[in-house]
Amino acid sequence: MAQLRQDYQKFLDREAEIIVIGPDDAGAFREYWAKENLDFIGLPDPKHHVLKLYGQQVKIFKLGRMPAQMVVDKSGTLRYVHYGHSMSDIPSNQEFFELVDSWDI
Repeated sequence: MAQLRQDYQKFLDREAEIIVIGPDDAGAFREYWAKENLDFIGLPDPKHHVLKLYGQQVKIFKLGRMPAQMVVDKSGTLRYVHYGHSMSDIPSNQEFFELVDSWDI
């Protein structure tokens, strides 16, 4: 999440918002967000409702949820999905910037 925090203003400059969805409960999210001073939105999903809706994988031998990045445009259309195969399989912020910059919305 450090890369998201580092470039958060660049996302806002593109009228894009970051929402991080994770398996922890609300208390754990509040603690982590406060400790890390994160400005973007954190959505707790301890019962995996959102995970199931979007098909995010859980792999026990890789310590839980695999990363999944999705981009939804202002009209609510899912425009991009990346399901990671490991915890390090995450697109760069630059890839997201190029994607959002290419839209004619």
